[in-house]
Amino acid sequence: MSDNTLPPGSTIGILGGGQLGRMLVLAAARLGYRCHIFEPQIDCPASHVAKHTAANYDDTAALDAFAKAVDVVTLEFENVPIAAVERLAESVPVRPGASALAIAQDRVTEKTFLNQAGIQTAPWAPVESQSDLDAAIQKIGLPGVLKTARLGYDGKGQATVRTVNDADGLYAKLGSVPCVLEGFVDFALEISVIVARGLDGKITCFEPVENIHRDHILHRTLVPARIDASVAQQANEIATRTIEALDYTGLLAVEMFVCRDGRVLVNEMAPRPHNSGHWSIDGAATCQFEQAVRAICGLPLGDTTRISDCEMRNLIGNEVNDWPDILAQPGARLHLYGKAESRPGRKMGHVTVLHNKAQ
Repeated sequence: MSDNTLPPGSTIGILGGGQLGRMLVLAAARLGYRCHIFEPQIDCPASHVAKHTAANYDDTAALDAFAKAVDVVTLEFENVPIAAVERLAESVPVRPGASALAIAQDRVTEKTFLNQAGIQTAPWAPVESQSDLDAAIQKIGLPGVLKTARLGYDGKGQATVRTVNDADGLYAKLGSVPCVLEGFVDFALEISVIVARGLDGKITCFEPVENIHRDHILHRTLVPARIDASVAQQANEIATRTIEALDYTGLLAVEMFVCRDGRVLVNEMAPRPHNSGHWSIDGAATCQFEQAVRAICGLPLGDTTRISDCEMRNLIGNEVNDWPDILAQPGARLHLYGKAESRPGRKMGHVTVLHNKAQ
């Protein structure tokens, strides 16, 4: 253990109070840590299991009091204002920090960073006007996807552009905010790698998993992914290079396309635990949430070995009402997030079905 190691009994501050924060709290508690959530929403999933400061991110007095009450701060939500993170960092370590968060918050900045680090992405161009969009279409070609540079997730803040007519007035429809046009990729499947980097610079990757989306929301994650060993190695190398280039402490998710020609391209990254890593709670020697705690607290990183083949399925909207049937299924592990209201497109929980144990 180094002098920077936070011992059990320390308090972890978590920015954001959604289901990722809830699962972080549960993993931290198992290692003997307390947690304190900072989240504007009063009845958020993480508030049911940890102390909660319900204040806006621009409330400097609340931020200062929060900083005094915790020993380290981390993220479960990447759209926290940079100014709030910088304010906290004046008093307490924030892992990952403002610089990495700023890159992940903006698609233009993110793609520029990745390309400068020698990491390939889909073809793209920045768009800040309708004329920019028209020029980007000429440069990249169609079909493509126009995405807002900031704040979009689960299909929000984006639109498919299949023809030139689709582009008419599309920039205004997305709010006339900075955007990025991404060219379509002829991919065989989508994968992601969860990678962690500790205070000592050591890096570990969970194996690549295969992600299947429905209505732009992750529907299922298959473990192991149906890819060759060479593709898995390439994906892990990309994730490792990315977290090193960011000089990042904590857990990072890197989403990728596996192209039919064998190339692996980065789609986007998330500076936090990720939906595609939920399988690890039941299917790996160390889950992604415990790994995040280990990384930010200066503990040795855990063993990421898969202990069972498995499939994770999100419970979206009213699918959560299937919980009695799920509980009756052999090998099914149910995780509910404690959200009071189910809505279309809202993640209410997930179920992981364990298959053959890994040898």
